[in-house]
Amino acid sequence: MHSGIIYGVDIAKGSSRAQAIPKYAVAILKEGQVQRHSMVSRNRILKMVQEDKPDYIAVDNIFELAPDKDELIRFLDKLPDPTRFIQVTGGLHQQPLLRLAQEHGISMNQFSPGDEAEACARLAAMGVGCEVSLFEDVTRIKVSRARSLGRGGWSQNRYRRKVHGAVKEKSRLIEQILRKFSKDTGVTFTSKSIEGFGGYVRTEFIVNSSREKIPVHSSVNADVQVSIRSVERDKIKYIPLVSSKRKYTIVGIDPGTTVGIAILSLDGELLFSNSFRGMSHDQVVKLISDHGKPVIVATDVYPTPAAVEKIRRSFKAVLGTPGTELRAEEKIAMARPFGYSNDHERDSLAAAINIYRNYKNIFSRVEKRAPRFADLELIKYHVINGDSIEEAIEKVTAVPVPTRYEAASAPGEKIDADEQTKRLQELVRQKNGLIHELKEYVQELKESNSGKDWRIAEMEGRISKLKKAESLELRKQKEIHIRDTEISRLKKELKKSQQALQDSRQHIKKLKHIRKKEIKGEGLPVKVVTAFTKEAIQQTMDMYGIKKGDVLLLEDSSGGAAGTAAILVEAGIRAVIVKDDISHAASEAFFQGNVPLLKDVEVQRFDDFATVEPRVLEQALSAWDEEAKKKRREQELQHLTSLLEEYRSERRRGLA
Repeated sequence: MHSGIIYGVDIAKGSSRAQAIPKYAVAILKEGQVQRHSMVSRNRILKMVQEDKPDYIAVDNIFELAPDKDELIRFLDKLPDPTRFIQVTGGLHQQPLLRLAQEHGISMNQFSPGDEAEACARLAAMGVGCEVSLFEDVTRIKVSRARSLGRGGWSQNRYRRKVHGAVKEKSRLIEQILRKFSKDTGVTFTSKSIEGFGGYVRTEFIVNSSREKIPVHSSVNADVQVSIRSVERDKIKYIPLVSSKRKYTIVGIDPGTTVGIAILSLDGELLFSNSFRGMSHDQVVKLISDHGKPVIVATDVYPTPAAVEKIRRSFKAVLGTPGTELRAEEKIAMARPFGYSNDHERDSLAAAINIYRNYKNIFSRVEKRAPRFADLELIKYHVINGDSIEEAIEKVTAVPVPTRYEAASAPGEKIDADEQTKRLQELVRQKNGLIHELKEYVQELKESNSGKDWRIAEMEGRISKLKKAESLELRKQKEIHIRDTEISRLKKELKKSQQALQDSRQHIKKLKHIRKKEIKGEGLPVKVVTAFTKEAIQQTMDMYGIKKGDVLLLEDSSGGAAGTAAILVEAGIRAVIVKDDISHAASEAFFQGNVPLLKDVEVQRFDDFATVEPRVLEQALSAWDEEAKKKRREQELQHLTSLLEEYRSERRRGLA
C-alpha cells in the first residue's frame, strides 16, 4: 500500500474534446484520509499539483484530461518531476473501473464522479494500474538567445557579440556540470553548437537520462534562456505499477538435432513458435521459462521421447501425449492457420494444438462456472493437475461452490428502510458539498477573469515569434539537406562518368594497338567469343559487331550445336579458331558452310581482343583448304561408290 499523496481525478462535466472547458472531480488521498473537490478546472488541478507535489495522479482514462497525445504531453510537461501519471484501468487492454473496485473491496457509485475519483486514488495506492510514459529516458537541453537581435543599428555588432558570448559562456558552464554528472553516474551525453558572431547562436545537449535526475534546470535571463525537455516517445508506453504474474502455458516440443518449440496460452493464443539447431537442454528450459510457466509439455509422437520427458520433469508439468502418433495430414491441418517455416515447427505446433483441443471443452466449462472475477488461469491450472472444476474454484476463491441440486436464494429480498434512509442522507450530504464547491468555483472564475485576455494576447505574441524563428530554421535546414542530397547524387554520377571515360580510353588504346599491328602487317585482328553459345555470340555482336570476313576465336568450344554454328556461317566470317575439340555436328556445319575451322593456331591476346600473324593464318587456311579438298574428294568417291552399288543391286534384282 502506497502511503504518499495521491490525486484521483475523474471528469465531472463536459469532455476534453468539446469547446467548453471540462470540469473534474478530484479526490486527494493523504495518510488514509480523503479530501474531495468538485467542478475543478484542469488549470486549477495543475496549481494544486504544483503546491502538493503528489506521488501519483490516477485516472481511469488518460484522454479525459486531454483530447489527444500532443495535448497530453503538454499537460504532463507541466507536472512536477516526482509526480507519476497512472491509468488504474490498465494499459492497452483496459478493465472496467467498477469491476476493479469490486475486486479490491472498494465501494463506489459508478454515477458519482467523486466516488470514481476516490476509487482511482485508492486503486493506485494498492499498486493497481499502469504508469503512463510519454517520454524516453533521454533529455534535450537547449541553450539559446532570450530575445531577438532586432533590425540593427550602430551598436548592432557589439550587441550581437555580447548575446552570443553569453550563450557560449552558459553552454560551457552547463557542459562542465554535465561532465561531472557523467563522471559520477556514468550517464553519457552529446552536444552540438552553432557558432555566431562573437560566440554561439545556440547549443543543444542530448543527455541519456530522465529529466528529474539531471542537475540542470530551465532558466531565463536578459540574454540567455535554457529550456529542458524530455524526448517524446513515438507511442504511449504503459508500465505496470506491479509486475504481472507469469502466464500458464502449453508447450509443444519436437526434439532432435533441430528442436522445434511452440508455446500456447491457456486461451489457445500462440505466444511463440521457432526451431533451433544444436540447442542444449538448459537453453530450451530458459527459453520456455521466458514465455511463462508450462503446465503441460506435449509431444506429437508415442511413446514419449526421453528429451521431452526430461523437459517435462524440469517444470513438474503434466505430460501431453496423443496416445498414437499423429498423421502428417493432421499436423498440417492443425499448424497451417498459425504458419510455420519447417517440419520441426509444424510438429511442435501440432503437439501443443492437439493437447489444447483436448482440454478446450473443460476450459469452456470452467469459464461458465467460475465466479465473475476469479482467476481463470489458476482454476484451469488446478483442473489440469487433477482437481474437479468445483474443487479448483474453491481452492482459488475460498468460496464453496454449490452443487447443481442446491436451491438458489429467494429472490425479491426487501431493502431495510433504515438502510435506505442512511443512503438518502448521504446523498443529501454529497449534494450540499457539491453546491458549496460550485459556489467556490464561480467565485474563482470571477477573480481570474479580469487578466485572462491580456495574458492570452501576450502568450500568442510569444508563440508567434517562436513559430517564426523555428520556421526559418526549419526552412534553412531543409534547404541544406536538399542541397547536400543533390551534391551527393552529382558526385556519384561524376564518379560513374569518370569510370566510364576511363574504360573507354582503355578500350580505344587497345583498338589503336591492334590497328597499328594490322597496318604494319604484324597481325590481323581476331574477335573473341567467350563460349560457343548463342548468348555469347550475341554479346560479342552487340559490343564489337561480327561482320563478313572477320576471324573469330572461340575460347570455350565445348557444347554448341549445328544451329549455333549456323549463326556464324550466315554472318559470312572468314575463319574460326578453336583451342579444344568441337562437336561433330558443329564441325560439319562449318565445313558445309565453307568456314575454315582452325586449331593450334598461335594467337596473341589483349584482354577482349586478339591478333594473329598473317603468315600463320594463311598457312593454317592453306592447310585447311587441302584437308577440305581431300575430304570433299573422299565424299564424292563415297557417293559414286554408293551409286554404283545401288545400280548393281538393281541389275541383280532385274536379272533374277
